[in-house]
Amino acid sequence: CSAFSISWARMAFLWMVVLFLLLLFPVLMVWSSCFKYYFKIIFYNAWVLCLATVAIPLCLLKSRGRSVENMRLLQCLLWHIKYMYGLKLEVTGLEHFQVKGPFVVISNHQSSLDLMGMMEVLPERCVQIAKKELLYAGSLGVACWLGGIIFIDRKSISDAKSVMAEAAQTMVKDNVRVWVFPEGTRNADGDILPFKKGAFHLAVQAQVSSV
Repeated sequence: CSAFSISWARMAFLWMVVLFLLLLFPVLMVWSSCFKYYFKIIFYNAWVLCLATVAIPLCLLKSRGRSVENMRLLQCLLWHIKYMYGLKLEVTGLEHFQVKGPFVVISNHQSSLDLMGMMEVLPERCVQIAKKELLYAGSLGVACWLGGIIFIDRKSISDAKSVMAEAAQTMVKDNVRVWVFPEGTRNADGDILPFKKGAFHLAVQAQVSSV
């Protein structure tokens, strides 16, 4: 009887905690802009991971492995996220993407939210260059690998040069466009960091234009 009472008390306490959190959540969403911001960021990243998990079998069925063609599938899966956050993206300058053959896209990078803008304008047969650490980000890393994303080790200059040289050959051979963040990292304050030379070396090696 005593054990039953303790078990019941624990269960009641857990339900009270759950109920308290459920009641607290809408209050925080309304009154705390900080909580609302971090909740949206966490939900965004969690949702991207869920979509990446869905993408893995679809990519395998579509291309039976790693292929730049899978990037279009990833774009379709991610394209709707802007509507979840009530965003309306205004796009200008798309005429610069009207280039036949491969080219290098040079882009500013502020946060993981850049993904929404990228998916809005992503050219056909275009893959990104990303830090190697992303490859180990669970289902997201696997989905990125299947999409043909090029991973680079920022800590190893020799490895980075080798990957960029291989990317230049792939661009010409397979007619692939490459999206590069030449700042090399995110910049939260919105200012543009000094560009690293990798993106421009890639364009020179492949003898293609930069956009």
